[in-house]
Amino acid sequence: MEYCGIDLHAEQSQICILDEDGEVMETSRVRTSRKALERFFTRDRMRVVMEAGGSSPWVSRLLESLGHEVVVCSPRRVRLIAESKLKNDRVDAEVLARLVRLDPEFLRPIQHRSEEAQLLRANLKVRSAMVEARTKWINTIRGLLRSFGYKVSGKAPHTFVDRVDKIELPADLRAVIEPLLEQLDLLTGEITRRNEHLEEMVKDLPEVEHLRGIPGVGPVVATYFVLTIDDPNRFRRSRDVASFFGLRPSMRESASVSHFGRITKEGDPEMRRLLVQAAHACLLTKADSELKRWALAIAERKGKGKAVVALARRVPLDAAAVLIVVAVGAAGDHQQQHHRGDSARSQAPASRPSSHGSTSVARCGRRGGRRRPGLRRPEHAARSAHRDA
Repeated sequence: MEYCGIDLHAEQSQICILDEDGEVMETSRVRTSRKALERFFTRDRMRVVMEAGGSSPWVSRLLESLGHEVVVCSPRRVRLIAESKLKNDRVDAEVLARLVRLDPEFLRPIQHRSEEAQLLRANLKVRSAMVEARTKWINTIRGLLRSFGYKVSGKAPHTFVDRVDKIELPADLRAVIEPLLEQLDLLTGEITRRNEHLEEMVKDLPEVEHLRGIPGVGPVVATYFVLTIDDPNRFRRSRDVASFFGLRPSMRESASVSHFGRITKEGDPEMRRLLVQAAHACLLTKADSELKRWALAIAERKGKGKAVVALARRVPLDAAAVLIVVAVGAAGDHQQQHHRGDSARSQAPASRPSSHGSTSVARCGRRGGRRRPGLRRPEHAARSAHRDA
C-alpha cells in the first residue's frame, strides 16, 4: 500500500506520496477543487491522511468515494508539524504521510459526519449566529435607553421589540433606535421559523426526543449532540465522552505526583458551549431533578462555577448513556421482528427505553441483567464527574 499526506489549503494543497518502504514517490501541488482532486486521486487505493479543517469534510468524502482509506486527524495531535523548525507545506505533507504509515491510531482519527448531517449542523450554526446577533442588538438597545434613563423590563428576547414599543420615548430617541428595532423584529421572526424547521427536521432523529428528557437539554443541544457523538459505543469509558468534548481537566504527571489544571477545551467548541448552556438551564429551571440536586450540592461546597463545569461534564455522560439504551432497544425490536413467525418462543417483547431521561439513564448499560461493554453505568459516571468537579 502507498501512503499519502495532504496539507489542505483553501486554494491549493500540497501532496506527498510514500511507498511501502517509506521512500518519497511523488510530491505535487494540486488545486483544492473537486475536479482537480478527483483527477489526481483516480489511482490505486492508498491510505490518505489530512488534518481536520474547513475543507476536510468534503475532501475526505470525495476520496473515500474513490476507494481510498482516509484518516482525518486532529491538528492538536500533530505537534510534530507545529513545532518543527523547518516548516512549509511540502514538509508538512511528508510528515503526515510518514505518521500515517507508521501508526494511523497515533493520529486519533476523527470521523466526519455525512453530508446530510453536516447540513443539519450548518442549520444549527446559522441559528446560533442569529441568536448571538439578536442578543448583541438587544444589549445595545438596552444600553442606549439606559443612558437616557429608560429601562426595558423583562428578559424574553422574542418579546423585546413589543416591550420597547410600549415605552413612551422622545421622537428623536426612537428615530435613533428604530432601524435596530426593525432588524431585530425581522431576525426574531427568522429565528422562530428556524426553530419550527428544526422541530420538523429532528423528527427523523428519534434519539433527540429521548435526550430531551434530560434536565436542561432542549432540541438544539440534543440534535447537536446526536450529530457530534455519532456512536456512543466507540467510547471505552464514560469519562472518555467528557474528554471528547474537552471538558476533562488537563493533567501533568511526574513520578507519583499528578497536577490537574483547567479543562482541556479540545473537541467541538460549539458543542462545549451548548453543554455549558444546558448546565445553566438545568440549574435555573424550577423543576426538581436528581441532576439539579447533585449540581446544587457541588455549588454549595465549591461555588456555582465549579458546579456548572461539573454539570456540563455529566450531561454528555448521561446523554451518551441514553443513546446506548435507544440503540439497544432498536436492535431488540429489529431482532424481534426478524424472528416473529418463526417460532412462538421468539415473540417475547423486546424491552424499550423510556422517553424520560431519568428512567432511561437508570437502566443504561444493561439488557437482560448483563452489563454492556463500553460506557459505565450512570451512577458510576456521576461519581466520576463528582470527583472531577
